[in-house]
Amino acid sequence: MRLTRSPRALLLLLLGGFIPLLIFGDLAEDVWKQGGFPFDVPLLLAIHSTAQPKLDVFVSYLTKLGVFWGVFPAAAMISLLLVIRQRWCALEFLLTASVGSIIINQTVKRLLHRARPHLWVTPAPEFDYGFPSGHAMASMTLVAVLIILSWNSRWRWFVVIIGTLFVLIIGWTRLYLGVHYPSDVLAGWMVALGWTVGVSFLISSHPVRRRYQ
Repeated sequence: MRLTRSPRALLLLLLGGFIPLLIFGDLAEDVWKQGGFPFDVPLLLAIHSTAQPKLDVFVSYLTKLGVFWGVFPAAAMISLLLVIRQRWCALEFLLTASVGSIIINQTVKRLLHRARPHLWVTPAPEFDYGFPSGHAMASMTLVAVLIILSWNSRWRWFVVIIGTLFVLIIGWTRLYLGVHYPSDVLAGWMVALGWTVGVSFLISSHPVRRRYQ
């Protein structure tokens, strides 16, 4: 997808970059000052009311697609494909967005020190800090990259639909398992989207790197 400094591109930067980062900043500020949100616990308990032993096992495996079983292998395969096709600008975009997302996630987790919820015994415990959700960030970053790279192709709406479902499912698994508050997941989506769109705009606007394809 080619981004220039046209009104359309600036609108995309506003809606896809600035506003999500603004929402993330507001969430982070509230977590820092207040420690949480009134909607977090009721939503988690409502989701937990649907829990079943067999579903617990299934979701425990499904959630791994958000990072180690899904996002990381997919990013590695896409990177290899881009190398083979010598699409260096697209590769730079993918790697910058992916690595930057990891760095942002770990930095914010260590700055805010938000404990994960402990409302029930989860079948898939996590032991680091919870804000923002790493699974939400990783899945959103990958999907946002794929949407941008495929936007000028006939596959774009397929990628948008499947990618959106994937992001929502991964976010739901984190809530179902009780390892994140809803605000952790929302913050992960927002910062990943804002970061990825911003990186896309900067790389594709470089005078020597005008096109991804």
